[in-house]
Amino acid sequence: MADKGKFIQELTARYQCSGEHIVLGKGIFNGEVVPEVDVCIPLSTVNRHGLIAGATGTGKTKTLQVFVEQLSRNGIPSMVMDIKGDLSGLGAAGENNAKIQERYAKTQLPYSPQAFPVEFMSISDEKGVRLRATVTEFGPVLLSKILGLNDTQSSIMSIIFKYCDDKALPLLDLDDLKKVLQYVTDDPQGKSELSSNYGSIASASLGTILRSIVALEQQGAKEFFGELSFEVEDLLQTRNGLGVINILRVTDLQSRPQLFSTFMLSLLAEIYDKFPEVGDKGRPKFALFIDEAHLLFKEAPKALLNQIETIVKLIRSKGVGIYFITQVPGDVPDGVLSQLGLKIQHALRGFTAKDKKEIDKAVENYPTTEFYKASELIQNLGIGEAFVTALDEKGIPTPLVDTFLISPESRMDILTPQEIDNLVGSSSLVQRYKDAINRESAYEILSNRMNQVVQNQQQAPSSNGRQPKPEPGMFDQVLKSPLAKSVGNTIVREGMNMLFGMLGLKKRR
Repeated sequence: MADKGKFIQELTARYQCSGEHIVLGKGIFNGEVVPEVDVCIPLSTVNRHGLIAGATGTGKTKTLQVFVEQLSRNGIPSMVMDIKGDLSGLGAAGENNAKIQERYAKTQLPYSPQAFPVEFMSISDEKGVRLRATVTEFGPVLLSKILGLNDTQSSIMSIIFKYCDDKALPLLDLDDLKKVLQYVTDDPQGKSELSSNYGSIASASLGTILRSIVALEQQGAKEFFGELSFEVEDLLQTRNGLGVINILRVTDLQSRPQLFSTFMLSLLAEIYDKFPEVGDKGRPKFALFIDEAHLLFKEAPKALLNQIETIVKLIRSKGVGIYFITQVPGDVPDGVLSQLGLKIQHALRGFTAKDKKEIDKAVENYPTTEFYKASELIQNLGIGEAFVTALDEKGIPTPLVDTFLISPESRMDILTPQEIDNLVGSSSLVQRYKDAINRESAYEILSNRMNQVVQNQQQAPSSNGRQPKPEPGMFDQVLKSPLAKSVGNTIVREGMNMLFGMLGLKKRR
């Protein structure tokens, strides 16, 4: 194995950052922390995306915490998915205890405990800024992918959106969309308008779309769709020179992966649409961290995965970096994994044959190195220790380095309910998006139209001045049917025969 001097020389040269950068920690050689080797990431490469992986309990969350703190110190806002509920401590200062002092003595770096500006956000019942989006903002293509519709059903969805545009029927929430489907399926005027101007549509296809919408509602999407729609520009706040860390509290979404995928795809699409082009040069504008990333890809249809892959490829030109946090790299599709410039790999555990295959696959994706036996060391990395490979200022992958990571400067525990209430109560964004707005849209317009038709039918006199007879109900129709008459005659005839028999009489033929 190479000596320590060669390790310092090569790693220092490859991880040298002349421009703006963040420091993740110090290099480790033969189990010893080497203070001379700074493992730093140029800010100009943050928009090249990344991965933080590792088994449960190996320190992924603390690494994520360090990363967003470093970005905030450089005035770069971020958003983190707090699925486990353990990132709220970013809003309070850390504690300079004996363990921290021992750790920083090895790195020879200063430790400055501080709180960072945070905004709590929610798409469910958690406290924070309510994030909503309208059905129109999704559009027919994206909505069809989320609902898992086939090509024929997707084209029908496009027709429905075009029909609503032409008829000035705003689609704000899922009730609007369901009412339009009901109108063009059951109402004579709606069916006529749709078939005459856009072609006839099979009721079975409309029914399939409706069932898909109801299934999405069962995961809580009804609260997500509506107004006031969240403006993604509000994610770009800074306070006192520090980038605001937007913490999306989604602890109750682990059992609802479709809603989580719906929100994430909507957010990425909205960011790509609204943020201006900045190219690859300079500091990033924003970073997005998706914890428990397997929820985003779990049971996602191929069309949805392709959409995510496309956005990941294109969104870096908007100055946005996306980082996936998960247990094994295999949780992320290969098409997305190939786009990730930074990889922070915590320890993996090889308890089963499948685990060992994941370890081999992970090691194959890292640059070869003469300083470590990666396949062995990856199973023995300590807590707060990780393999790191990144992109240098020229965009060239850096060598794999075993890194002794720095500790978070904010609290490494959660905030109390009272502390969260104080932060939420003082937020202007919470007040702005607190109340849902239910203005007149397709649901109200079509409901009024359909009710008016019913009232007109009930009040309109017939040609002879009499009220029109009500339509026979199903029960009446059954009684008057030929089959019902035949059955009735048979019952009467057999009943009479029984009566004559009891009286000792015979019915004459």
